[in-house]
Amino acid sequence: MSAENIKIVRDYFDAVASGQLGKLNDLLSDTLVWHRPGSSDLSGTYNGRDAVFGMIGKFMERNQGSFKFDGIDNILGNGNYLAVTLHFSGKTNNQSMSMDGIDVLRIRDGRIQEVWLFSQDQAAEDAFWRAD
Repeated sequence: MSAENIKIVRDYFDAVASGQLGKLNDLLSDTLVWHRPGSSDLSGTYNGRDAVFGMIGKFMERNQGSFKFDGIDNILGNGNYLAVTLHFSGKTNNQSMSMDGIDVLRIRDGRIQEVWLFSQDQAAEDAFWRAD
């Protein structure tokens, strides 16, 4: 099962990186739970794919579409749980962010069911995403 799950996660990151967000409907569960750490107004737990898409839309507005995954280093599977080591960055008119992170994903019934995000410097990431 881990090989199939690794492919799902790889397809997810490929879709995000290439801007093919329509493919996410097939990869993310309707009942997706997304755990966004930190203390910005966008931090918290989001329940349901529509709520997650709404949060992602706010992120894209704030970074003018500059957020990207600079590298997906490893995708490690342990059954239905996968850990992804990555590097991400973004910029706005007055600040930039570039750091390592780890995303942990849980797969259920062939779709991403739950996501936990970890950042190298959560305080810096919070400052970047904070609304002006």
